[in-house]
Amino acid sequence: MKKEESFHEQSVEAVLKKLSSSANGLTEKETKQRRLKHGLNEIKEKDSFSIPLVILRQFKSLMVYILIAAAVISFFLERKIDAYVIIGIIFSNVVIGYLQEAKAEKAIKALKKMVVLKTKVYRSGELIQIPAKYLVPGDVIFLEEGDKIPADARLIEIKNFRTVESSLTGESLPIDKYLKQFPEKTSIADRRNMVWLGTFVASGQAKAIVVATGSGTTIGKLAQTIKSIEHRRSHFQEKSDILAKYMAIIAVVGAFAIFVGGFFIQKLPVSEILIFTLASLVSGIPEGLPAILATVLAIGAYRMAKKNAIIRNRYATETLSVVDTIITDKTGTLTQNTMTIKEIILAGQKTISVDGNGWVPKGNFYQSGKQIIPLENEHLEKLIHIAAYCNNAQIKETELKDKEGKETRYEIIGDPTEAALVVLAEKAGVKKRVLYGKEKKLDELPFNPSLKYRASLSIMSEQNGVKQIYVVGAPEAVLKNSTYVLKNGRKAKLTEDDAKKLAEQTDSMTSKAMRTLAMAYKEIKTDAREISEKETEGLIFVGIVGMSDPPREGVKEAISKAKTAGIRVLMATGDHKNTAISIAKEIGLVSSNDNAVLTGAELSAMSDSEFERAIKNVSVFARLTPEMKLKIVKTLQKKGKVVAVTGDGVNDAPALKQADIGISMGLIGTDVARESSEVILADDNFASIVNAIEEGRTVFINTRQTSFFLVTTGLAEHITIVSTIFLGMPLPLLPTQILWLNIITGGVTDVAVSTEQVHHEVLKEKPRDKKENILTKEITPFLILMTAIMLVMTILVFRTYLPYGEEKARTAAFIILSLTQVFNMFNMRSLKNSVFKIGFFKNRFVIGAFALSLAILISLLYIPYLKVLFGFVGVSLAELFYFFALSSIVLWSGEGYKFLRRLGMKRAK
Repeated sequence: MKKEESFHEQSVEAVLKKLSSSANGLTEKETKQRRLKHGLNEIKEKDSFSIPLVILRQFKSLMVYILIAAAVISFFLERKIDAYVIIGIIFSNVVIGYLQEAKAEKAIKALKKMVVLKTKVYRSGELIQIPAKYLVPGDVIFLEEGDKIPADARLIEIKNFRTVESSLTGESLPIDKYLKQFPEKTSIADRRNMVWLGTFVASGQAKAIVVATGSGTTIGKLAQTIKSIEHRRSHFQEKSDILAKYMAIIAVVGAFAIFVGGFFIQKLPVSEILIFTLASLVSGIPEGLPAILATVLAIGAYRMAKKNAIIRNRYATETLSVVDTIITDKTGTLTQNTMTIKEIILAGQKTISVDGNGWVPKGNFYQSGKQIIPLENEHLEKLIHIAAYCNNAQIKETELKDKEGKETRYEIIGDPTEAALVVLAEKAGVKKRVLYGKEKKLDELPFNPSLKYRASLSIMSEQNGVKQIYVVGAPEAVLKNSTYVLKNGRKAKLTEDDAKKLAEQTDSMTSKAMRTLAMAYKEIKTDAREISEKETEGLIFVGIVGMSDPPREGVKEAISKAKTAGIRVLMATGDHKNTAISIAKEIGLVSSNDNAVLTGAELSAMSDSEFERAIKNVSVFARLTPEMKLKIVKTLQKKGKVVAVTGDGVNDAPALKQADIGISMGLIGTDVARESSEVILADDNFASIVNAIEEGRTVFINTRQTSFFLVTTGLAEHITIVSTIFLGMPLPLLPTQILWLNIITGGVTDVAVSTEQVHHEVLKEKPRDKKENILTKEITPFLILMTAIMLVMTILVFRTYLPYGEEKARTAAFIILSLTQVFNMFNMRSLKNSVFKIGFFKNRFVIGAFALSLAILISLLYIPYLKVLFGFVGVSLAELFYFFALSSIVLWSGEGYKFLRRLGMKRAK
């Protein structure tokens, strides 16, 4: 059997013969035999989903190994609470990882939902209704307006048949269908004699022979493409693993140095130094790191949700910060996914413009810059009358209630082009249902692709017997059938000059990517109550309307912000070239003199080197297949780009899953697109993507600052202990004191640092290099300075108080290490700006952590039970204030470093 991609190039007779079928369909016996061969009309999963195996895979992580080691050591030290907390962290990470891997399975299940439950099929010449899953290749199905197409099929009979294929091809308007054959290499979007599983019938009727079912359909093959795309670890997971490795190395090296110094230099008993070493190791192991990173990501996700970007995969929050390329769909993302009439042409009059938004039936009419009342213009009133009457669309008004009150939403029923006519009429104050109550519709001629127009026959009253035929269609077709033209409300002979000027005005509209419709009418006084093609001749031409899918509000500004942020934006759409480039110019994606746009067919004909050059130099791509979108994403990734892809249809799913960040539409998106993405836009607006990237950059800054804080405190603790041992002094802290210090640092202050807002315009910076780690050489001087200050102050205080006893010295050292870490928390709020410039009290979480840390410290020092438990001795209030003031040197030193750094950067400029 010839593969299904070629059925569009064969005649109806050849297809019937190839599939051993007829216009009467198959017999029950034949369908049973074919079902055994082809299986049910269902999209099959490639592999079974094993929950135990998926869970076990989550343990293949450096971070998890480190945490398991920390838990075991904690049990050994009888720190059971610490051990249970660590186990809880491991468990939460496994759950999150499992949910992430289950996403691909959800995408397949979403695809399976697209198979309809029932369909009409001919069996032995009889039309019956059966579950769609029982369809087989060779079955002949019957389709009519409103049906969901149950399989890929070749049309064999049609009557005014049109389908909506936007979810598969990206084409925003209904598609006229034909029976004629098309060349073999015709793209899916242009195979006008085929219908596809999961798309819809917009109007008319058809018979079609099924050529592919289930996994053999175009959608079924997309399911396999989605499944075959290799799951990659996120950018954030890779960088956090590197961070964990660095911190673990610091902990292990520090613990080893402590053991060596304590055993070989201090000659401490093995049992004593081993317990101390293990306590130091647990303290240094970043068991709190996953929780802190999760907090940073969760805060970022919450802020993004407030900006209409819903995060499905928490790691996507940070990955957005390194995005340097956005591939965006056009319809519904850059545009409103509506058809809005913007201009009206009336013979003998200046162009009339119309404002308004989407399907909302509110707007004003303007001529020569002045607002006009449409129904006071007799000529315009006639056009509006025809627009309201000659269509089958409806506008549905829905009232929603939320916390802020009532909100009215408008949805359409029927063809979007016809719905635009209804909206135009209502803007002028003419309601379709009121018009139908006054003027009875006797008959209609549905839109016919060969005629390129539709017509309605109406009668005002049976008494006078005067009937009118209203016609709406392609301007060239309506002009061809017109003998007269309205000029300023009066009937006049249509001259060649009139027709030429109207054609030129139509061309002017289409050059602006507008879809045009012309309107005409004629009066008849016969007894006929039916309309025929012959009676649509000798029309009176009324005017032309131009409509388009307008750009979304804020998109132009968002494109500009993206460019400023160093992010390249590409448009990849299934729509036509002219429409794509026109919208691209309107929103500032390309300059007004840039006409570079490539189609999927043109890209397919290129060599690999030509293709790479095209992707590098061209920003607008049209008539793309899912495979071509996927190829563009892979090519950019191969060149080292971090790619975000937006989409709403089945055709976008492979590219969404391949992308570093997949962004789907929440309002108009399909289940498949949403399940293949990491981010969902609640408002379907491109501007929300740029806002999400801005928040992603903030998340990375907070991740870096929090991680830097943890490294600084960890290093200070280890170097202090190692230094005192090698200097021949007693151990400056007890094991319990070390672990408690770790809890304060790794559970209170670091969480507070992770909540910081950004303090500069991050979108004015270029995207960060994806190879850049969380900790870099750039912050090494600050790290050395802070660690050195903590080290020197702790050792000096410890040495100063040693004559008063080891317990007194350890108490003083503990206070200094605690307070310097608390003051360092203020330094970490910004690695560039002064804490006083950004607002010392602005972050209430930091202030709360500061107060809580002081309260805990005071409790440990002055509550007798806790003081004895942790091995502390009393300190006077004067000493406490002295330690407080001394520890604040960390803050003042940090401020001085930032000042000198800013001064140096200014001089460098």
